[in-house]
Amino acid sequence: MAKKILVVDDEEHVRQLFKEELTEEGYEVILAADGPEAIRLVDETQPDLVTLDIRMPGMDGIEVLRVLKEKRRDLPMIMVTAYPEYKHNFGVWASEAYVVKSGDLKDLKDTIKRVLG
Repeated sequence: MAKKILVVDDEEHVRQLFKEELTEEGYEVILAADGPEAIRLVDETQPDLVTLDIRMPGMDGIEVLRVLKEKRRDLPMIMVTAYPEYKHNFGVWASEAYVVKSGDLKDLKDTIKRVLG
């Protein structure tokens, strides 16, 4: 059975790119456009891993990470952002990994494989 990945990003084109690329890798991909939707979908779909954008309007990825870790401490999360300076923000340290967004998803795919073991 395919591993389920919840992709959380406020940008539609990023969600679609991740869905296309990760589906090709054999994962089942679920999409969320914001934090509240991501929290609801974690309960409803029980994903194996979450990729989480940091900068989103309303509830940012660090807040979502905190809420999700309270619900499911064992759920691996990968912070994904276009802004490398967040790597030093202690709020992201609860995540399993940190990946800087680029057009090439090789780093993200390699990190997902490593985290899911």
